This record gives sequence, C-alpha cells and structure tokens, in this order.
Amino acid sequence: MNQNPNKLDILAIAAHPDDAELACSGTIIKHIKQGYKVGILDLTEGELGTRGNRQLRYEEANKSSQILGIHFRHNLNLGDGFFEINSDSLMRIIEILRFTQPEIILANAPSDRHPDHGRASELTTRACFLSGLPKIVSHWNNQEQTAHRPKNIYHYIQDRNLNPDIIVDITDEYATKIESIKAFSSQFFSPNSKEPITPISTQDFFHFIEARAREFGRPIGATYAEGFKVEKGIGVNDLFSIN
Repeated sequence: MNQNPNKLDILAIAAHPDDAELACSGTIIKHIKQGYKVGILDLTEGELGTRGNRQLRYEEANKSSQILGIHFRHNLNLGDGFFEINSDSLMRIIEILRFTQPEIILANAPSDRHPDHGRASELTTRACFLSGLPKIVSHWNNQEQTAHRPKNIYHYIQDRNLNPDIIVDITDEYATKIESIKAFSSQFFSPNSKEPITPISTQDFFHFIEARAREFGRPIGATYAEGFKVEKGIGVNDLFSIN
C-alpha cells in the first residue's frame, strides 16, 4: 500500500493556467466526486497573455482550484511562449511526477493553434517516460525520490477539433466546469472591460465551449462531454462496460 500522503490519482498538466479548466475540468470534477485525488500542474504563468497579468492569473487559478475542489496545484514557471523540451524542464516535471505519483496524466493536445500546447504535450510525454527510469536521480526537500511512471496519458482536446478516442460524460459537471472557467475573468468577455479583444474573449466564445461539449456528447448519448486522445490501446475486461 502506498503511504505517500501527496499521492494523486490524476494529474492534469497544462501549458497555461486555464488550459485544464477549458478542456478537461468536467472530467476532473467528475473524478473528484467519485473520490479520486486530482491535481493540476501549470507549466507557465501565462504571462504573455494579452489580457491580465501574472498576479491576477495566480489569483484566478486559486479561485478556480477552490471551485474544482482539487487536492494540489503547482506552477513551474517555465516561461510562457519560450519553454523548451530540455533537461531542465524535463527534470522539473519529473520532480512533480515523483512527488505526486499519479496513475493518470491529462495532458495538452498533441497539436493545436497555440504552439505551447503541442510542445507541452510532447514535454509531458517525455517526462512521464523518463520519470520511470531509476537511474535518473531527482530530489524533493533534499530527499532522493523514487522513480515513478504514470500508467496512462490522455490528451485533452483544445482549440482544434481532433477526433476523440475517449469521451467522458460531463453532463452533471458542466455547470461547475463553466464556473471554473469564468474564474479566469481577465481572459474572457466582460462588457465593461477595456482590455484588447482576443480569440477567447469574444462574447460568443462560451457558445463555442457549449457547442464543443454537445458535439462530444452526442455520440455517447450525453448532453455534454469532453474528449481525449490516447497514446496506446485501451484494454477492457467487459465489452458491455463500453458505452
């Protein structure tokens, strides 16, 4: 039995604060309701975003975390727009993976409009593999860490519409998902805002979120759903467990 009090069942890794909320927060909420421990690792502070600033993004992330009910959130501040897939960024993620020991990773889309998303996706996949190699030595609070490799990585779907391999019914979680997204109020539409308009701050952006959730839900008979891409085949013991 694992005695690590910091262990998570699921860790969502996101290039920017609000990536996880936009793409997979319904799935996060659903699993927390089922008793699983879930956390979010933000790779950057989103400091290059046209709207808002570093401090505000942290405040918004904290507010969203409370709405979601997550058990852990950390920001690596790897550098919005400029982080690279190198030994330093890989080791920073490995330290978190070994600290939280998640079984499942929810990662950025493999390809997307924002180049950070695809780069974060590859960075996450590589870090998850390397984290399982005992000869890679890492430390947390001056203690050598034990190697750990998550069992599965599921890539959430973001701006570009990718064909999902897994679809999660989030009908009962949808309202809370929207509330968690709106916690990042600096990034989205506000009638009194004097901030520049961006692709996600238009008045109709939340219609897009709803349309995407309805589109994913339709094939499984759900009102709202979230979709994921997988890296390996999915094994089941009972064909009737598949909707």
